[in-house]
Amino acid sequence: MSIRRMMKVRGGLVVAGAAAMALSLAGCGGDGDGNKPSGRQSSTSQPQRAGSQDPAPSTSQGSESTEVIATLNGQAGMSLVINSVRRDPGGFLTVSGQIKNTGSQSYKDTVAWRGIELKGTGESVAGATLVDKAGKKRYYVLRDTESRCLCTTGVSSVDPGQVVPFFAQFPAPPTSTSEVEFSLPTFATATVKISG
Repeated sequence: MSIRRMMKVRGGLVVAGAAAMALSLAGCGGDGDGNKPSGRQSSTSQPQRAGSQDPAPSTSQGSESTEVIATLNGQAGMSLVINSVRRDPGGFLTVSGQIKNTGSQSYKDTVAWRGIELKGTGESVAGATLVDKAGKKRYYVLRDTESRCLCTTGVSSVDPGQVVPFFAQFPAPPTSTSEVEFSLPTFATATVKISG
């Protein structure tokens, strides 16, 4: 057999071997339930329809963002719209919404938003706080292990008409607390109800 013919045969074996490996790996996927059949496998192979029991995450987030819980007015035509104040299963409370510039000039005074604790970490909304008046306790934005806030970062300016998504995570107040006072420097303070 010539060397050229051997190379073709070996190349074909490599391609056939790779195809067989891909098929066997595709069959190994699962959700950790062993050999039990699950209803999720059959539902994931079909496209999801509106009104299904397991909606896509983007659908549920989109429906949350339309509700306006509070609007906080700020300097120079800035406004902060709060769309959600939710308890998360891990013991957190997440406040989310949008920062809007309704003014006619670019807003650049975002330094105040980061508060006094994280001056060296760049632009953020780490200066946001929650106050539980009933429990007489103030909550600050959570930080990760490298002291970065669990909040919106990188906002150095907001142009006229621009809308910036906003979120900040806090330790969750006790379940008996149903509303908190939210504040962010340069904006008014608002009392908001907790859901979830």
